[in-house]
Amino acid sequence: MRFDMSKIRRVRALVITIVISAAPVGAIPDRRVQAPATAAATTSFRVQVTGRGRPMILIPGLMSSGETWTSTVARYQDRFQCHVLTLAGFAGVPPISQPLLATVRTELAAYIRNQRLERPVIVGHSLGGTLALALAAEHPDLAGPLVIVDSLPFLAGAQMQAKTVEDARAGAAAMRTYMATQTPQQFQGYIKAGTATEFMVKSPADHERIKTWGLGSDQRTAADAMADLMLMDVRQDIAKITSPTFVLGTWIGLHEQLKKYGMALSRADVVGTFEQQFVALPKLHFAITDTARHFIMFDDPQWFFAELDAFLTNPELVVRTRGFEK
Repeated sequence: MRFDMSKIRRVRALVITIVISAAPVGAIPDRRVQAPATAAATTSFRVQVTGRGRPMILIPGLMSSGETWTSTVARYQDRFQCHVLTLAGFAGVPPISQPLLATVRTELAAYIRNQRLERPVIVGHSLGGTLALALAAEHPDLAGPLVIVDSLPFLAGAQMQAKTVEDARAGAAAMRTYMATQTPQQFQGYIKAGTATEFMVKSPADHERIKTWGLGSDQRTAADAMADLMLMDVRQDIAKITSPTFVLGTWIGLHEQLKKYGMALSRADVVGTFEQQFVALPKLHFAITDTARHFIMFDDPQWFFAELDAFLTNPELVVRTRGFEK
């Protein structure tokens, strides 16, 4: 599928908004999730475990807290043992000196092995979705069914019109420098203003929660993780994933945000972007919401859980019979 230039500009704006909006999302551990269990060598994330049944790993987005998944844990803890992550440098978890995203991938694979988790369901939101795809592509023997919530295999491909990682390097470097050289006051002021996050959720209370989370995150970690995310490209690697994968997308919040600047973004543009980037994934079902914004689980839990229930009941059947829902 090829976009004309006007559509490319709109899709670029789409992913800029997704990525920038993810930056100020950080950090209060989910107090509903008890009984912490951490593999001995794990430093790049904190894990809290609750429930019983098949293991489910839940990864929040950039600077997000495990609290992202509170309602998900509440719904599934009687059927799944939920392992809720909060990444280092976010949500009050101490930062690490090593590159965060690469370290998470290595340590999460080790965590699955050490905890003897048999092909866990892996659920990822935003940056967490890209990490889930990368992990499943690198270790297809470890991953069970995947749930990818509003994320892409190569964000820079849409944001920067990059065809390759090399094309994205200059833009990623500029992004890193901009974020890293802000004063702490400037960084926190940006978060408090909420202009980049107001489209992410409908509820003012949820928006305040997102801003509050952001104030608890480490600025250097955020800058490095965002830039490194721009340099992750798993579009071809996802062909190695053997797990059935459910991708949930959103568009209405981005549409409303861009209207303020006289720009147009259609549902078809967003669907086309997802379809183009996930073309190599062997077992895919895609669904898009017309009501919820980036935090789908906050804005429309009824739709989110209806879709997720159907997938978790029989992942192989869903990807075989429902296809790419538009």
